[in-house]
Amino acid sequence: MDVDVASSPLSSDPEQLLIRIRSRKKDLETQIAELKSQVVDIQQELSELDQYDEEDNQAVDARDKVEKRIRLEFNTKPKKGIKELIEAGFATTPEDIAQWLFTTEGLKKKCIGEYMGEMADQNLAVLKAFSRLHDFAGIDFDQALRAYLGSFMLPGEAQKIDRMMEAFASWYCENNAGKFSHEDTCYVLAFATIMLNTSLHNPSVKDKQSLDAFLNMNRGIDQGQDLDIGILTGLYESISKDPFKMPEDEDAMGFTFVNPERTGWLVKEGGGHKSWKKRWFTLVNNCLYYFVNQDAKQPKGTIPLENLCVHELESHKKQNVFEVLREQGSLGPGGDTIVKGAKTNSKGQVVQGKHSSYKLQAGSREEMEDWIKCIQAAMQKDPIYEMFAMRRNKQRSNY
Repeated sequence: MDVDVASSPLSSDPEQLLIRIRSRKKDLETQIAELKSQVVDIQQELSELDQYDEEDNQAVDARDKVEKRIRLEFNTKPKKGIKELIEAGFATTPEDIAQWLFTTEGLKKKCIGEYMGEMADQNLAVLKAFSRLHDFAGIDFDQALRAYLGSFMLPGEAQKIDRMMEAFASWYCENNAGKFSHEDTCYVLAFATIMLNTSLHNPSVKDKQSLDAFLNMNRGIDQGQDLDIGILTGLYESISKDPFKMPEDEDAMGFTFVNPERTGWLVKEGGGHKSWKKRWFTLVNNCLYYFVNQDAKQPKGTIPLENLCVHELESHKKQNVFEVLREQGSLGPGGDTIVKGAKTNSKGQVVQGKHSSYKLQAGSREEMEDWIKCIQAAMQKDPIYEMFAMRRNKQRSNY
């Protein structure tokens, strides 16, 4: 086999070979230097990114802390909380506020309802935007109402509930064109459904509403005409089998405290021992309940308002004190003046109260006057039913 000696590396000129090796070495050294330079640049960039990341994390942490403080403020004073939300730049429009209320975890549903129920232009705009965050398209009426009432807690005042039901009816009808002949029909039916739920599932309501009574209640609400009996029957059966899951009402007793007319702290004088203790009071369904604290699920005591009256104690040594007692000439079963009330003793047993009257102290004169006004209203007809009846009668008479 012949070999070309001239082309063999071993036969090459040693000087040329050395030159090529040195050239290759120089190229490699240059490449290594460039790689080192790139590594330094990358390390510098990573260091800068770490610094930016740390700054961003600090900014996020600071933002989270601000929002947490706003949430806590909102859960105590909703109006002030929203003001701080706007000032912190978290929201600039009613739609922004509504989105924050709708999606933020940890907000009290009661405070959401309290804020949206106010009459101010901003609150009304937020209520409208909040309602429109619900997707009711193609959803059955009762399921839509369940979802709506599950996103906040209805306030106690009838006028606030009226505005919220109008917002629901308007958006539901816009989502479901032709479902009802008029928004007022949807509005009245929503009110009737809420009252049906209360009647069927509130433990304090003894006379449960029958299907016939529900049908009769809703006669003529569709612009003077009756709704299809199948719709009303189906609605009655749905509510009967599956009560509304109201926010913050996780047990059966919770249904008692849906739609309170008034809640707040009062200082109560004891029955046996005349010491004064701070209690959380809830006024609902013609009863005054008081709790050890705001988060308690079971009431410490109950004061049915039947045959009672309320008035300010102007001569009392403490300020802003009012009294709940029997009406003049109204006596108990034994001929006494003891108020028919109940409380839970230290053993957890429910026992008869020993009050001839309940003396309560509010934090201010304004609060005292508001409590007296609300209690007096609760002793009269149900304002929610009156509002429902007024709108229903309007529907019946206008057509």
